Order: sequence, then C-alpha cells, then structure tokens
Amino acid sequence: MLAIGLLISPLLTGVLAGLCSKYKFADLLQVIGSFVTLCLTGLIALHVFSGNVIHAFDGLIYIDALGSFNMMLIAIVGLTAAIYSVSYMRYEVQEKVITRRQLGRYYFFLHFFILTMLIVSAVDNLGLLWVGIELTTLVSAMLVAFYGTQHSLEAAWKYLIMGVVGIAFALLGIVFFYLSGLNAIAEQPAAALQWTQLFQVAGNLNPRWVEIGFIFILIGFGTKAGLAPMHFWLPDAHSQAPAPVSAVLSGVLLNTALYGIFRVYAIANVTLQGHAGDYLIAFGLFSISVTVPFIMVQHDLKRMLAFSSVEHMGIITLAVGIGGPLGLYGAFLHMFNHSMTKSLLFFSAGNIAQKYHSKYIDRISGVVKAMPFTGIVFLLAAFAVAGAPPFSIFMSEFTIMLAGADAGKLWVACTFAALIVLIFAGMSYYVIRMGFGELPARIGKKPTDWWMRIAMCIPLSLILLCGLYVPEFLEKVIHTAASVLQGGGEGFGQ
Repeated sequence: MLAIGLLISPLLTGVLAGLCSKYKFADLLQVIGSFVTLCLTGLIALHVFSGNVIHAFDGLIYIDALGSFNMMLIAIVGLTAAIYSVSYMRYEVQEKVITRRQLGRYYFFLHFFILTMLIVSAVDNLGLLWVGIELTTLVSAMLVAFYGTQHSLEAAWKYLIMGVVGIAFALLGIVFFYLSGLNAIAEQPAAALQWTQLFQVAGNLNPRWVEIGFIFILIGFGTKAGLAPMHFWLPDAHSQAPAPVSAVLSGVLLNTALYGIFRVYAIANVTLQGHAGDYLIAFGLFSISVTVPFIMVQHDLKRMLAFSSVEHMGIITLAVGIGGPLGLYGAFLHMFNHSMTKSLLFFSAGNIAQKYHSKYIDRISGVVKAMPFTGIVFLLAAFAVAGAPPFSIFMSEFTIMLAGADAGKLWVACTFAALIVLIFAGMSYYVIRMGFGELPARIGKKPTDWWMRIAMCIPLSLILLCGLYVPEFLEKVIHTAASVLQGGGEGFGQ
C-alpha cells in the first residue's frame, strides 16, 4: 500500500495543482503534496532498510535498498524544487514571462516528472524500467520547452532526438539480456526480464550476449545520464529549462538513468566475471576528461553547471567500475552529495539569472554585494561541487581515490585526481569573478524570498553536515544500497 500511495501522491499533486485556478493555493498544494511524497518515501525506506524488500502485484512492483535510496533522493530534491518553484515562478508570472495558466501546466508536468522517476525505481521488470526511463524523457522534454522560445524548443527537440536514439540502443540491449535469460530460465519466459531472476542465474547467462547487451544499455541509458560522448543534449536542456527544473534534471534525473545502468551492471559483472567494470571506468574517465576544456572556456553560467553534471556522472560511473565495498560506498555517497549540491547550485544560479536578467558569466559580477544570502550560498555550493574541502563532495571524491588505489588501479586514481584539480581551477576562476567582481551600476541589492531560503537551506545543511560527518543512518543506507550491486543487499530475493 505504501508503494501505491507513493505513486499516487505526485500524480494527484500534479493534477490538483495544475487544475487549481487560485495560483497561491496551487503553490501551497504542490508543496504539501511534495512533502507527503517525501514522508511516504521515508516510510518505505524505514521498511526496506530494516531488512525487507517490497513486493507487490506478482513482482510488478519491487523496491529494494537500491531503489529506495534513489527514491529518497528524488523525493528530497523534488520537495526542495517545489518549495523553490513558489517564489521563482511567481516572479516569472509577475514579469509576464509566463501566464498563470502556464503556471498550472508547469506544476502538472513537474510532479508528473517526479512520478516517472519514482516508477523507474519501483519496478523489477527491465522492460518496465525501460518504459519508465522513456516516460521521463517525454515528460521532462515538455519542461525543457516550457518557455516556448526558439532556443528552448531547439533544446527540447535535441533532447528528444538524442533521448529516443539512446533509448532505442537500450531496448536492443534489453532484448539481448532477455534472449540470454530465456536459455537459463526456460520454464518461466516472463521471468527472463525480471532483474531479481536474472541476477540469480547471472552465472549461467551467455557471456557474449550479455556483454553485447550491456554495451548497448550503457550507451543507451548513458545518453540519458549525460555520459560522454553522448552528453551533447545536456548543456542545452539544462540552460533552457526553468531553474527548479534544471535542479531536478541534474540532481536526480541523471541518477535515475545511472540507476538503470547499475541494475544491468550487477548482472553483467557476474556473468563477465568482474570485467564489466572496465567499461564503466572507461566511460567514467572519458566523461570527466571531456568536461575540462568546456568548463575552462565557458560563458554561460547554467551551461557550466550542466558540464559539471557530466563530470559528476562520470565520477559516479568510475567509482562503480572500480567496485569493491569502498568504491561502491564512494559512488553512492557521491550520488547523494551531488544531488544535494547541484540542486542547491541551480537554485542559487536561478536567483542570480533573475536578478541580472542574464545567464552570461561576463554580465554577472558582485553577486555577494547585490544578493548577500544567495551570493554566499552560491559561493559555498560552487566550491563544494568543485570538490573543495571540507564540503561533502570532497569526502566522496577522496573516498573514490582511495578505492582506486586500494583496488590496484593507481593510474586511475591519479588520473582522476589530476582531472578534478583542473576542473576545480576552472570553476573557481569564474565563481570568484562572479561573486566578488564590481557591482554593475544598474544592479541594486535584492533580498532573497523566504521560500527560496527554505529551499536552499535544506540541501545546504546536508552538504555542510556530510562534509564533516556522515550520519549513522545515512551511512547504513548507502552501505546497504551499494551492497545490492554485489548481491548482498538485506532482504534480497525475499
């Protein structure tokens, strides 16, 4: 019942907020709905991390520790985006960028978008997982094109085209897994698409078919996750979407695509006797490397943050490829840290873009003077996402470096360290210019709305806390979620 309630909550929230004619009531309604979704996710997490797995409707719904972990991230970022949207979208209505009718449409698609990501995390069937990821593409494309400008429509079409091509590759990969599973589970053809069943017989699957299928899925879902060289849609989509949508895209949509890859990786790594990780290491390092020149010469603030997302998806992929308890722990700790930090960074960047009426870095300076609260948060979040100590991302990146050295992949750890130092230098240069440059005469001081402050304080507190100390509950959650990829998740197969 909890799982059904979780899926109904964002759907009901989106419909009611979208149809509500009183926009202030719609604002409050969609925040309350997001809070209910978070509470339901928390109850599911308590159940799952107590050593249980949720099964419902003959395995149609399946939530284990890995799925529950991804749901938690979706619900937290979804709530903060809903809170932030109140003030951000009111300003857009006030400035006549959008109409009140468009605001209702925005709320509907935002919460339906949250629903599609939750669906991906709540199914056992790889075919349904593919359908869920396809739905995330279709719904989020409507949000990318929300403003209806030439640039936003171009970005949405580019996103759709690359997303559809990528998802086609992923479907072909799933077919290979299905055909391999049919030979191992001959008496139950339908079970050949179930992750739990495929994982249990992974050692008996055809290695050649599994390897080909895994490569196709890695390319397909990797396109959606923003892994290089399939990342070209991401900077355009993130730069054209409303700031709260960019926060959700970067903070949890990319994770959801990685979630699909990791589900299949758990099977492939057993079948290929540990060699599937080599593909993840290659894609991870390449994604981080590609980011360096684009961040060094970037002129658009939101595009810079989007390329940073490519980097961090590469880091998470690299860490899972390194593997082992330390590598997987570092990967999921980094996934949590990036979701909090990048959503916070897009929130503050949205404030700045509204204040300066521009996303171009050369036109933004003196942010700390013009917007003291937002400016300070922006600096903290930017240095955090660049990997500066003592913030949370530094801790997870350091953990991943140690995992690489511990696994005997010292060259991987050293290359990774060199690349993130270069990225840190590039981002710091632009961030310091924007934060402490001369305040333009046309820009006066602007207080930050309290809705925005609440939205930003939630991830900020987690970033600061996890940079110094990972709470015991969160550490257990991450360890348990990571162990699913090794077949050691509590309650697995129940």
